[in-house]
Amino acid sequence: MVKALGQKIRERREELDLSLREFAKKLDCSAPFISDVEHGRRFPSESMLEQMAHFLKLDLAELKQHDQRAPLDEIKRMTEQDPGYAFAFRTLLERKLTPEELLQLVSKSKPLPKGGQKK
Repeated sequence: MVKALGQKIRERREELDLSLREFAKKLDCSAPFISDVEHGRRFPSESMLEQMAHFLKLDLAELKQHDQRAPLDEIKRMTEQDPGYAFAFRTLLERKLTPEELLQLVSKSKPLPKGGQKK
């Protein structure tokens, strides 16, 4: 089972023998913020996640695999703007694909234009 983002960050920080305060100082943020991230109460911005990956000597893409937040706001926005997305998401859910199958399906499709959305 994949560890949550905060668990992965804490585990790696401890492997590197970095205290919470030391890590926060390197990132120029507060120790309570790091604690909140490690406990899953808050999530770092993209730039903060990049810095964390750098100091933890982890690949950013690998670290992102531990982010279990559902993109619910984005999905809601998309389905409200285009009913086709709602149908597509419902169809996808009915198939009950595993995460691996879903990623495999996406990797077989044509790459999207810059910006991430089909025109």
